Amino acid sequence: MPPISLSRARLPATLEIEVLDEYGDPRRQAIAAERPLTLYLNKREIVTLMTLGADPEALVVGYLRNQGLLERREDLEAVHVDWEVEAAAVVTRHLPEDLDERLGHRTVTTGCGQGTVFGRILDAVPRQPLPDTPVRQSVLYALLENLGTYNETYRSAGAVHGCALCRQDSVLDFVEDVGRHNAVDTLAGRQWLGESETGGADIFYTTGRLTSEMVIKVAQMGIGVLVSRSGVTQKGVELAERFGVMLVARAKGRHFQAIHAQRRLELDAIPASRPGDRRREKA
Repeated sequence: MPPISLSRARLPATLEIEVLDEYGDPRRQAIAAERPLTLYLNKREIVTLMTLGADPEALVVGYLRNQGLLERREDLEAVHVDWEVEAAAVVTRHLPEDLDERLGHRTVTTGCGQGTVFGRILDAVPRQPLPDTPVRQSVLYALLENLGTYNETYRSAGAVHGCALCRQDSVLDFVEDVGRHNAVDTLAGRQWLGESETGGADIFYTTGRLTSEMVIKVAQMGIGVLVSRSGVTQKGVELAERFGVMLVARAKGRHFQAIHAQRRLELDAIPASRPGDRRREKA
């Protein structure tokens, strides 16, 4: 496979500012960076992404891959990011024949920072059949516990979302950014560029809502289980059913809400009855 010319234009995910606290005392506080990065594909302006800037090359590659604007890794020649002009230049040997049509159909999604999906969002289909991955309840609890040690930027600065590629209860790769769509694109880019050990990933985790955009992007990555500490949207549920994605929403501590989980979720760690739960006592 031909080598890819990559810049390494990574920037710190946080910076410090001076704030005044509730006691009137000044102090230094870390905040999340938010930087515009305009993406050019073969000198054609595509979109401007707002990002932390922690892994911009993987972000733009994953974005183009998930939008269907990059179809084959071997077509990718170069990805160069220049923060002085806030631009990322991607060079490819081949562009989709229907590029103009794709760019002419834009759906502004509900993602943080208003993500944009090119093409007809409802016509999206996974690149391959998704695995019918089973998940044990005890494994889900262990994964949620393990994920608690990875949100470094959120703990220090807040204002970001995190996404992770997982193999059952093991976290293979974790990314934070100002929007969940950026985080999933960065993971997809790292996976495609071979920059992370994510082979065999079968669960995707996000801190954000399970929207149509998230379901589409995870299905495009070939993963059949999507977990979030947040809720779901109607279109997210519809597309998950169409693609065969099991959703696990509102997953915090020992609580979760599984959707399309028939025959895939093994309830092997059901919590003890809550005090006053008469329905459980009568069962």
